[in-house]
Amino acid sequence: MAIEKILKDDASEEKGERARMASFVGAIAITDLVKTTLGPKGMDKILQSTGRGHEVTVTNDGATILKSLHIDNPAAKVLIDISKVQDDEVGDGTTSVVVLAGELLREAEKLVAAKIHPMTIISGYRMAAECARNALLQRVVDNKENAEKFKSDLMKIARTTLSSKILSQDKEHFAQLAVDAVMRLKGSTNLEAIQIIKKPGGSLKDSFLDEGFILDKKIGLGQPKRIENAKILVANTAMDTDKVKIYGARVRVDSMSKVAEIEGAEKEKMREKVKKIIAHGINCFVNRQLIYNFPEELFADAGILAIEHADFDGIERLALVTGGEIASTFDNPESVKLGHCKLIEEIMIGEDKLIHFSGVEMGQACTVVLRGASHHVLDEAERSLHDALCVLSQTVNDTRVLLGGGWPEMVMAEEVDELARKTPGKKSHAIEAFSRALIAIPTIIADNAGLDSADLVAQLRAEHHKEGCNAGIDVISGSVGDMAELGISESFKVKQAVLLSATEAAEMILRVDEIITCAPRKREDRM
Repeated sequence: MAIEKILKDDASEEKGERARMASFVGAIAITDLVKTTLGPKGMDKILQSTGRGHEVTVTNDGATILKSLHIDNPAAKVLIDISKVQDDEVGDGTTSVVVLAGELLREAEKLVAAKIHPMTIISGYRMAAECARNALLQRVVDNKENAEKFKSDLMKIARTTLSSKILSQDKEHFAQLAVDAVMRLKGSTNLEAIQIIKKPGGSLKDSFLDEGFILDKKIGLGQPKRIENAKILVANTAMDTDKVKIYGARVRVDSMSKVAEIEGAEKEKMREKVKKIIAHGINCFVNRQLIYNFPEELFADAGILAIEHADFDGIERLALVTGGEIASTFDNPESVKLGHCKLIEEIMIGEDKLIHFSGVEMGQACTVVLRGASHHVLDEAERSLHDALCVLSQTVNDTRVLLGGGWPEMVMAEEVDELARKTPGKKSHAIEAFSRALIAIPTIIADNAGLDSADLVAQLRAEHHKEGCNAGIDVISGSVGDMAELGISESFKVKQAVLLSATEAAEMILRVDEIITCAPRKREDRM
């Protein structure tokens, strides 16, 4: 009994087999959860929060689903982490990464049961991953020299990414939107410059891309509705000090007239400030904070358009786009960089009025306006479009492209199998297991489409034994199809990230042989 008392009362530990069991079970459960969202015929999940308001999210994005789960199992947390990283790094392939890692663990479980040491499995997986990556590298297509071809590659990638999302019905339209937006960025992966505004109403088809910048604000009263050749000062400063704020201030005065004097002084200060701002020679002033009626009046008299309360990312982006800087002091006008644009006007979208800045300095900026039936649809559309934009901007930098539809997995699996045959020792079992895990991805894509996966994957395998074959699963017709003809492509960067992250995550979970859960701190110990 004495040995047991090393850990505190409530702490528990799982050793060896049981710990590994717990990890495997947790990871495989997570995999089975997101597995059904994979591929063009993948289904969506509804996530309902238990907090106030019972918010409902309908999504197909692996990272979004996993982010919203609260999970106790340590292995499952590792999988959630890799999907988050995949989301931040390349934006798409969040489901694939989890599925691949889960399948690797499922295979590893069988190997461990067959008395193969986890370290052996890990080194086998390492070799296999390296081999798979090289197999892909030999088959990549790179069209960066030929602008026309590259653009069609981008369109294909966008279509492929969108086809597993809610936008699949209008994927032509949205693929065009996404490609135009990304081509504008001219190779920077900074998606800040692409602004997405969601307005309920209309249908998804009514979404459009607008060059220029749209600020979700109304133009104040008595101010010019339209300004040409605008000079814009973007500021973050308090413009609400023309009245004495009584709350929280203690001012002792002898009479009411003194209060009036103080108010007068405050008002003068304000007027000075406005004069300084006008001295910059601007005709549009955007402020992040409130603007009271008095300064607003002064601006209107000077014929300056004053916009208050522009939200923070709106302001940062506006400064970025118009080529100005955010100012907070106005004493020396020569040091402040002003923003410029050709035209500011009010536009209507649905029944909302918005301010539209067109002809901006930075040609890279644009705004995508999404329309849709409800907030849920819009949120999901935004996530899908964001995925597409991420993948495209990554592809513009790293122009290598692969075919999609389970083709890369089959290519990798075949090469990995070859390696397994050449490798002596127990490692070869692990390498073979790796290839089985890779084949699981096309299998799941076929299963989700309700096709006979065993038959299709066997056909695929036979096809891939021929040289230079482009076969993949054509979900729409339910057979093996030529991916090059169907125009199904994926970005090499995404595939590589999926492969490497999944292998590393599986490795990490395999290394575990003990799980120690700490006892919660007792409250009274704190004193």
